[in-house]
Amino acid sequence: MTVTLASETLIPEGTWSIDPSNSTLEFAVRHLGLATVKGRATGFTGTITGGTTPAVEGTVPVSSLTTFDENRDGHLAAPDFFDAERYPELGFVSTSVAQAGDEVVVAGDLTIKGITRPVELRGKVSGTGTDPWGNTRLGLDLAGVIDRTDFDLRWNAPLPGGGFLLTDEVALTASFSAVKAA
Repeated sequence: MTVTLASETLIPEGTWSIDPSNSTLEFAVRHLGLATVKGRATGFTGTITGGTTPAVEGTVPVSSLTTFDENRDGHLAAPDFFDAERYPELGFVSTSVAQAGDEVVVAGDLTIKGITRPVELRGKVSGTGTDPWGNTRLGLDLAGVIDRTDFDLRWNAPLPGGGFLLTDEVALTASFSAVKAA
């Protein structure tokens, strides 16, 4: 596979479908102030649009979120957290995609539990290449931090020595491999 680094345009021209089987979408939160617990979306859909008006958008079924612990995942789906029965999907739609030095800055609206808030994600377009099946692919890595309480994800438990079980800050990371539409 030959990889070409994106240099002429922020995101190369065209519409790119995010390939969830070759991409990762993860979240991480500090637990007990001691360790970081990570989770992953095992299924999601999205598109990246390149050219003069670049855009990024996607949806994640809450049912696809896993921390690889059945009990914790059940709690995340409950009304205390994502309330998956009432709000089965998370969504993101960019409002701007810009270059800042060697970084891509994606500003957009993130919707969780029916609450939409602006977020900023930063990262890099890692380039384009042709896979063994003749598809042209694009790589895009993004990261950002949100305050979970902004989305009514407020459940927490006090610790005996003070403080709380979970931090409010949640780190989001995405590493997308997207296939160019024919």
